[in-house]
Amino acid sequence: MTASRLIVTADDFGADVAVNEAVEIGSRQGVLTAASLMVGAPAAADAVTRARRLPGLAVGLHLVLVEGRPILPAAQVSHLVGRDGRFRTDMAAAGATMFFDPRARRQLAAEIAAQFTAFTATGLRLDHVNTHKHFHLHPTIAGLILKVGARFGLKAARAPVEPAATLDRIEPGPGGGGATMFNLMARSVRARFRRAGVATPDQVFGLRWSGAMTTPRLRGLIETLPPGLTEIYLHPATVDRYPGSASGYRYAEELAALIASEVVLAASRPNITTGGFLDLAT
Repeated sequence: MTASRLIVTADDFGADVAVNEAVEIGSRQGVLTAASLMVGAPAAADAVTRARRLPGLAVGLHLVLVEGRPILPAAQVSHLVGRDGRFRTDMAAAGATMFFDPRARRQLAAEIAAQFTAFTATGLRLDHVNTHKHFHLHPTIAGLILKVGARFGLKAARAPVEPAATLDRIEPGPGGGGATMFNLMARSVRARFRRAGVATPDQVFGLRWSGAMTTPRLRGLIETLPPGLTEIYLHPATVDRYPGSASGYRYAEELAALIASEVVLAASRPNITTGGFLDLAT
């Protein structure tokens, strides 16, 4: 059997107590090995408290630069937020502003630094970094993550390169030009991070089945892991609706997948090593 290394990550840690409860359950009873913390989210303090009592859980920073509130006062990031003081939701237009407007880039750098600083203040070891909605595929954001992250000891990050062939062996699904372009951008970011000495997985799963990582899908991925380092990310919660939850996401079903006996058994095979990014990637 081919040796494989596996990271199973929960995103949006801190978004709600229901998410935090699921992270704790998945870590204690299932295959969850990592979580990505939204430091400015409503239940971030509760998430940190839980993380401190979960020594087997690796915690990274889930940078929020879209569809959320900044750490800095809105007046200090005026080119990144709308009238309501929240980050803009139109990612294409926001990305263009970040690329072309030097004032927006300065504010973006300050906000990224503020979120890294807030994570440091938790006292948790920084396992990895990624972004809400994969916004770090934007070259300006990727560059600032590397520049700012170097000051905070950043060693690993997600680059969401998802091999369609592996997914299709489990459950054939749509591909298309959009998925191809996304993968090209992800490969570019992966190469950029690696050149800078930041470790990334060889493949990441969770895009096509975002919000719908059911037990058969998760088991199938673990049973057919490609060689190298794989990250599978989910969005578990103990309920299917909470303030800010995404429409149509099957949060509770994803938690059930994390603790399903057949999934736990699949991940316990001797050819699979599980852990966080700093355990396996660096």
